[in-house]
Amino acid sequence: MFNEKKATPAKETEINVISANTKITGNIESNGDFRIDGEVQGDVRTQGRVVIGKTGIVKGSVTCINADIEGVFEGDLKVSETLSLFKSAQVTGDTVIGKLSVEAGASLNGTCGMKGAVKELNKDKVEKTA
Repeated sequence: MFNEKKATPAKETEINVISANTKITGNIESNGDFRIDGEVQGDVRTQGRVVIGKTGIVKGSVTCINADIEGVFEGDLKVSETLSLFKSAQVTGDTVIGKLSVEAGASLNGTCGMKGAVKELNKDKVEKTA
């Protein structure tokens, strides 16, 4: 006699972990999230979040939706939404991001372009010349 709601199953997120003392050489591609506490030499591509822990080292390119970095990253970084750099982060290379969050003490050496800001700048140039 009552209206029973069916529970909607929670969206399962695939989490890939590269543990400390593990070294991977080569490219990695997945739809799930990554936590890297070991070392990766190669490219990482995912439709999820990449977390580079304090002991993590990535040398290559990373393409993802969100990224949290506490360890070392060297290469090209493309984050479509938010890049968060924590105080122990050491990032070297070119980054293209949507948003940036930097904790005091983090190191970012290289170029940093924000996708939204670039679009706005280009929009202003078109409007001024029209």
